[in-house]
Amino acid sequence: MKDILLINVSGEDKPGVTSAVTEVLSHYAATVLDIGQAVIHDQLNLAILAAIPVTADTAAVTEEVESSLSLLQMKTKFLPISDERYQNWVEQQGKPRHIVTLLARKIDAIHLALVATVCANYELNIDKIVRLSGRVQLDDSDKLGRACVEFSVRGAPDCPTEFRNSLLELASQQDIDIAYQEDNIYRRNRQLVVFDMDSTLIDAEVIDELAIEAGVGEQVAAITEAAMQGELDFKESFTQRLALLEGLSSEVLQSVAERLQLNEGAERLLKTLKQLGFKTAIVSGGFTFFGRYLQNILGVDYVYANELDIKDGLVTGKVAGEIIDGQRKADLLRELAQREGLVLEQVIAVGDGANDLPMLSIAGLGIAFRAKPVVKASAKQAISHLGLDGILYLLGYSDKDIQALTQ
Repeated sequence: MKDILLINVSGEDKPGVTSAVTEVLSHYAATVLDIGQAVIHDQLNLAILAAIPVTADTAAVTEEVESSLSLLQMKTKFLPISDERYQNWVEQQGKPRHIVTLLARKIDAIHLALVATVCANYELNIDKIVRLSGRVQLDDSDKLGRACVEFSVRGAPDCPTEFRNSLLELASQQDIDIAYQEDNIYRRNRQLVVFDMDSTLIDAEVIDELAIEAGVGEQVAAITEAAMQGELDFKESFTQRLALLEGLSSEVLQSVAERLQLNEGAERLLKTLKQLGFKTAIVSGGFTFFGRYLQNILGVDYVYANELDIKDGLVTGKVAGEIIDGQRKADLLRELAQREGLVLEQVIAVGDGANDLPMLSIAGLGIAFRAKPVVKASAKQAISHLGLDGILYLLGYSDKDIQALTQ
């Protein structure tokens, strides 16, 4: 019967370490069953799980490996693995894998400890931890910026809802964001991102801005807030607000558009998505005029929004065509996926209001961005403390990956 040996190598990173170990193993016709390597601050940690043939002397293998690595000033440890333990390891490969992503302006040790504790409490094994955010100068380490650490975990909690709620509670207590998603083939193969517009891509509700121009700002803002909180039916509230805009000059549309501010990270996200080959869309309960304006700035592929009805240069207080409400948003997302030849699992939806929930719920990755409480609690994922470009972390892209795109 073959001996199974776990070889651990550590020390200052330098060329030739991996080749030294594997060359010795090849001399004895050993089989490499598993291998992993990481370098942190020039310190290398290499692990190789090898099956030593019955015809070879395991003691001779360890002696030669140790001798070879001592020339490179590397430390070596050997751990025999029993057949039972190896079999248990093999059987674990069928367990589901998930990704837990920790996002914050600044990540402290307590954040990592608490996330790891929650995972342990639900019997999830952490296989790998990777920092996705860029390196920080020591003088800037206490400053608020953009930080992300990704945990790859194995297993599934007995009660996924309870586990997710524990993460949400932790995130709320610590003012951080924590995302939990299945690590499957679709996570690495999403190709379409559908955005809400108002309060998602931009930091305002356009209808509120138009209402200010019409002198009915307070009335419209109150209705808008109730609708976004889910307290009013969207179509009903939209009709009420729109009616208050009757008589507004269409000449103000351009000036309102020009003063709109993009939300943090919007430009970086859209530019990166385009470079990565994603298709993007605005599906909004707002107005087409402003969607087209953003399309020109951000290079969005599709725009669907409500068409303001204008006669003789004045807003009539109605829209031309069907009102885009929550259900229509979900329908449009399905249509876009079909047009692009994608399944829903390959689609990402981003929104902030109650009328975004239908499309967030059917997308493979539904993200509530700086959302109202009712939306944040219902969406699959939420980002509240970083900008829109934090979405790139949820897709597994690091700052280093993104920087390479611009070089």
